[in-house]
Amino acid sequence: MTKTFPSLLCGATSLLFFCPSRPLVYAATPEQEKQAEDILQDTEERVKAFRDEIERVFQNRCASTTHNDCIKSNYNDCSSNFPDQECIETHEFVISACDNGYSCNALWDKTISKVSLPEVVAESDDSDIIERVAETACYTRLAEQYMVTKYKESEKYWAEYNIQPSWAYFGADNGLYRAVPAIHQAVCGSYNPTRRPWFVAASSGPKDVIILIDVSQGMSNQDKMSSTKNAAITIVETLTVHDKFTVLAFTNETKIFDEYWMTVDLANQNGVYTGLIPANKTNKEKMINAIDDLKPDGITNFTNAFEAAFDVLEYSIRNEMSSEGNIAILFMSDGRITELPNNEEEKTAETDRIIGLVNDRTQQLAAIDRKTILFTYSVGDASSLDVGKRIACDTEGIWTPVDNYGEIEGKMSSYYKLFALGLGGQESRDDIVWVEPYQFFTLGVNGTTVSVPVYDRSVTPHLFLGVAAVDVYMEALDRVLEEDATTWLTDWIKNRGKRQAKNTKLALDDCQLDALRYLGGGDEATCGECNKTSYEGVVVPAKCEYNISSLQILWDNTDLVDKNYSERACCGIAGTCTVPIPNPVPIRAIIGGVVGALAFAAVVCCTYFHVFYVPPDPSTCSVAPDDNSRDSQVPEDERAKDTGANGVELRPAAQAETQEDKQVDIYVPPRSYSRDSQVPGDQRAYLDDLSQDERVGRQGDPPEGQESNLAGVLDSIGALIKADETHTVSIRIENAVVKARLKNFKRNSSD
Repeated sequence: MTKTFPSLLCGATSLLFFCPSRPLVYAATPEQEKQAEDILQDTEERVKAFRDEIERVFQNRCASTTHNDCIKSNYNDCSSNFPDQECIETHEFVISACDNGYSCNALWDKTISKVSLPEVVAESDDSDIIERVAETACYTRLAEQYMVTKYKESEKYWAEYNIQPSWAYFGADNGLYRAVPAIHQAVCGSYNPTRRPWFVAASSGPKDVIILIDVSQGMSNQDKMSSTKNAAITIVETLTVHDKFTVLAFTNETKIFDEYWMTVDLANQNGVYTGLIPANKTNKEKMINAIDDLKPDGITNFTNAFEAAFDVLEYSIRNEMSSEGNIAILFMSDGRITELPNNEEEKTAETDRIIGLVNDRTQQLAAIDRKTILFTYSVGDASSLDVGKRIACDTEGIWTPVDNYGEIEGKMSSYYKLFALGLGGQESRDDIVWVEPYQFFTLGVNGTTVSVPVYDRSVTPHLFLGVAAVDVYMEALDRVLEEDATTWLTDWIKNRGKRQAKNTKLALDDCQLDALRYLGGGDEATCGECNKTSYEGVVVPAKCEYNISSLQILWDNTDLVDKNYSERACCGIAGTCTVPIPNPVPIRAIIGGVVGALAFAAVVCCTYFHVFYVPPDPSTCSVAPDDNSRDSQVPEDERAKDTGANGVELRPAAQAETQEDKQVDIYVPPRSYSRDSQVPGDQRAYLDDLSQDERVGRQGDPPEGQESNLAGVLDSIGALIKADETHTVSIRIENAVVKARLKNFKRNSSD
């Protein structure tokens, strides 16, 4: 990477400070990109081998030894002590729930796998669920030694990048999750793999998704409306960059989200949200906020809603705004067509018109090789359910009744199970999926996941079992590319997804459709198109004779039942080792002032280059930079809250190895007016209202109560550095107003 210091001021401080400027080259070289791609391709081979192992052990699921050896041989991540647990070193990971690694850290065990169950599964008394989950726990246990061995073997590979081995895990279609290494779950029952993007992406492939939400007065029951919105939000959260989507809210008119919920108007060629939009992080966050703000009002018109949905689809396909994959329309309503008078004949005639409309429009899409499946979810009492069922049954769709509003989220999984049936063929066997960089659920660090569906390939058609996955830490790619790898990786992932969309075509028979209806809503959800009394072996494998009545018999021990997370998982409280608390650092005003002055000079240096050379992305000044001091991936909740004036934080780095070579990170947070995509839109208005020139040169203060100016930040920097040993100082500025004074503002979701 080229580093130049053409200024006398920066030259004077360059012995200590590294100042990014316009001449700094942040674009990765072709050799670096090739090395990063090699990492991803190596991980792809690893996840495919892992899939093959799960498919192999599945064939032994009904063996008596598989069952007998499984009893009391699994470790639950909420109730079981792990046999060889040890404290995670702070240079490996820091689990924020255990005091951010200051006085203690979390325990883990690299010699075993752990099993996690979502609450709805763990507490179920349904014998069919218990037996299927027990069977899954037992056959996946056969892959435990493989998982542990591969984790150990990968340590040498990742050591080249000074990174811990990536995690491997399997999520079953019934919600069971097995992973290596074993670590305790912070909130018992909160993790459901089937609702994670890596699972849905692998099991359903690239797709177009339209969510139709009834927001009429009939949905005014708060439990009904809030549960429906939560279900829609869950669907949006599981979408990936390979998908395109939108949400339509309907009453007697249908509105499409364009940040203001405008009536669908496809003649408006300038509308950014006229058609489907990419399911990237920014769009999903905006849509989730918009869904959350929906309020019931008015009457319903189903016909207008379906017409609008198909208009949006056809418009998107014509204008190349589609994923080119399968299409799912998710229709969520209480089933009452309130625009019509209370006349059953007229409602029947209107339902017939809707069925004719859906069949005509889906046939038009089929003519251009686009398979469309309608999923209807009837949220209400039995008297209003028949409309949703009729529409689904007469259009080769899936209907799911939801009489308990709290169950709707769990019942919406049928759409990915249906699409999974189209991915089991040989032509799509190696269609692996990457997801957009995200924050890992357990560790809180940023990374990406590659995943691939797992099938029982001994039968035809192949039956979906779950998803195998392997993580990659963003830090590894950052180090290879010597820059933030988010943009490069996102583009690479999008290109992979375009190739996969061609291999996800569906061809379902009547029995498969009825079996999927049965899985979602029981006998009442079926359409009577399959002369079967049991759907085992149609879309799910036939059960083994395990005769297990309680999942508790699976666990090696339940020593941690009823204990809180600190007691279960944190070193120094429940474990055998303790991370020492750093010695308090005395205040040395003179030294602090000197170091503060150096920090000031460095920031001025950076200001010079950012204003006049218009740099691209980073705005970081650091002392003696090295990869280990990088702090860009540390989640905010894992930073110690030692906060001084103007919101600047002082955080001793976890990577410090000796008392003589400690590192102090100074962090200037985004605050409420940051352009960070995590900040609510109404709190970003301050910068949004400024012109480009005003963002750079504005001399006035921020709005009242949001005072954070450059002078104040610099004062805080000088005041916070308190040490009597040699320190490495790292300054990271994420505050948009401060950054705007240091460089021309450039919107970037990874900024």
